[in-house]
Amino acid sequence: MLAKELIKAGNEYRVLRRQISLGVIRSKAEYDRAVAALDAIVDAIGEDEKHPLADLAEALSVFIEAYDKAHYPTPVPAPREMLHFLMEQNGLTQSDLPEIGSQGVVSEILSGKRSLNVRQISSLARRFRVAPGVFLES
Repeated sequence: MLAKELIKAGNEYRVLRRQISLGVIRSKAEYDRAVAALDAIVDAIGEDEKHPLADLAEALSVFIEAYDKAHYPTPVPAPREMLHFLMEQNGLTQSDLPEIGSQGVVSEILSGKRSLNVRQISSLARRFRVAPGVFLES
């Protein structure tokens, strides 16, 4: 009995797989179909986590995310770029960071002439409430 049910489920899965990239995404075409299917499901169910299709949406999200990570890696910004971004977001000038040093020291860090030291990284991480690793050179 179980073998019969597995064969039937396998056949139904293959039909579903042709319509929706439900499984490991191996091509751009499968990726595009998966994204389109996820968009359609999200449009239909909204934020209803108890909807019968919510599990399907979550599964598609996992497969799409795996493909994204493999094919579209997110670049990691340099520590000076992260510092510049955080300064911009918080409306700070170079003079507003005495924990790093003088305005001249901050300028040298932002221009790439100088790297952050451990004390500066620790101070910045506390100030901006971020992990110290965002200020480490890769």
